[in-house]
Amino acid sequence: MNRLDGKVAFLSGAARGIGGATARLMASVGAKVAIGDVLDEPGRKLAKEIDALYIHLDVTQEASWAAAMDATLKHFGKLDILVNNAGIFNGKGVEEATVEEWNRLVAVNLTGVVLGTRAALPHLKKSGSESPHGAAIVNLASVAGLVGSQLDPLYSLTKGGVTLFTKSTALEFGRKGYKVRVNSIHPGVIDTDMGQQTFAMRAQAMGTNDTDPARKASIRLHPLGRLGIADDIAKGIVFLASDDAGFMTGSGLVVDGGYTAQ
Repeated sequence: MNRLDGKVAFLSGAARGIGGATARLMASVGAKVAIGDVLDEPGRKLAKEIDALYIHLDVTQEASWAAAMDATLKHFGKLDILVNNAGIFNGKGVEEATVEEWNRLVAVNLTGVVLGTRAALPHLKKSGSESPHGAAIVNLASVAGLVGSQLDPLYSLTKGGVTLFTKSTALEFGRKGYKVRVNSIHPGVIDTDMGQQTFAMRAQAMGTNDTDPARKASIRLHPLGRLGIADDIAKGIVFLASDDAGFMTGSGLVVDGGYTAQ
């Protein structure tokens, strides 16, 4: 189940965190993996460990995406899976965030997904046409893209955009006859570097450097009684990318410990 034998996957923002865990898992279930990131040192280290290809990638730049796709195709000869994983967190309210901070959030979380989809699509169309289950795009959204967020309205706005972009591109590609499935995954709070960043920002907003109360508050929001870990999300991404999800497109897979069930 959920094997990726013979498939080539490109993952943005995959030097660490959810992306890194997904790259590891994909390699372990048979995929050939290309990692794109701006974090060159950890990216190259991970690529060496899992026998993957590392490519420096700035997801906000169209030329960087074009170079990344060229390198992937030159190395592997095709592309079957795109994981638009790269993202940043702001954690500031509407009044506190600067326009520059908002523009950066949009550039990575929204423009990066659009540019990645555009750059990969010609290659995914080709491989999808040769597969009974088609090619796959998996977009990293969030529970903050499904329900409102008191503390992260701007981040929530970008992830809500990813959610509807996923559904809309699934419909567009289906209408055009492309065998390219597009699905999103919606993590709860995950115990990664970004997760720690959310705790730090929330502690700062409360006038303290102690992140423990923010961490405990996040745990209480998850009925399973714990935060997620990167592997929890990686397993969902691998499923969506695999042929086992061959009849899924335009869907959002929620992996949130019960967060949005309340």
